[in-house]
Amino acid sequence: MYKGRKIAAVVPAYNESKLIGKTITTMPDFVDMIIVINDCSTDDTSARARAVGDPRVTVIDHEKNTGVGGSIMDGHQRALELGADVNVVMAGDAQMDPAYLPALLDPICEDGYEFTKANRFFSRTSFADMPKIRMVGSVLLSFGTKLASGYWNLFDPQNGYTAIARSALQRLNLGAVARGYEFENDLLIWLNIANARAKDVPVPALYGEEVSTMRIHRVAPAIASLLFRGFWRRMLLKHVFPSLSAVALLFFTGLFLVFVGVGWGIWVVVETLGPPVATTGSVLLAVAPLLTGVHMLISALTLDIQSTPD
Repeated sequence: MYKGRKIAAVVPAYNESKLIGKTITTMPDFVDMIIVINDCSTDDTSARARAVGDPRVTVIDHEKNTGVGGSIMDGHQRALELGADVNVVMAGDAQMDPAYLPALLDPICEDGYEFTKANRFFSRTSFADMPKIRMVGSVLLSFGTKLASGYWNLFDPQNGYTAIARSALQRLNLGAVARGYEFENDLLIWLNIANARAKDVPVPALYGEEVSTMRIHRVAPAIASLLFRGFWRRMLLKHVFPSLSAVALLFFTGLFLVFVGVGWGIWVVVETLGPPVATTGSVLLAVAPLLTGVHMLISALTLDIQSTPD
């Protein structure tokens, strides 16, 4: 146990026969259970995990590949059934340094947070060796996830090195969370709807023998689509249906006024092409709703940032 909490390590693994043994053998002693999810691997990942002989290990064999998100959620579900208090996610490729587990666990065990996540970019040198296109992509993805999830205090959303408390998992519909590489982004959206306190923890990236199977050109559209849908889901489930908060009133009223202003402005431009000149009133009817709407949207954004669970 760690500070009186029963800790479960959820280990998603797909074709990780080379490194799954290392992942298990380097697991700290305070981890009470290690749940390896073999996501329909075509190699002997499952056999290698069992061959380690660690009594803490439970292996779940998927008959169908569910994706990293599906593996992790199945692992969380099994950990709940086994009575875990806090679940940590440790990839089966030994990429996540177990030395930083206490840093992820302490905010949950001592400060009342329900979700912690590693952030590789706390250091000013984190972007030093990163290609510019990837750096720009990371920044844009982080901003998009902040906007969609409402966690304006978090960065590096694709970092899967996380810890989550039992209380947070019990408030989630685990079956509704995305199953693919966009899993981390969707989980943040659902956690914010559940009003779970979340925190970033500085953890440097650790790269070794692992080989990533992620293809950016396939993943990016799926993540963008999920963030768009997730934003509207969060607005409705957090700011509209429970209480119709000021965020919702400002956002939807502002959005309506922006559309009115833009629509009227387009009509004025079309009607005054050529000799006709737009009247002052016509211009004001376009500009006033537009500026008022933009102001209300900014106010809604400000309140949304202030409502981040802390």
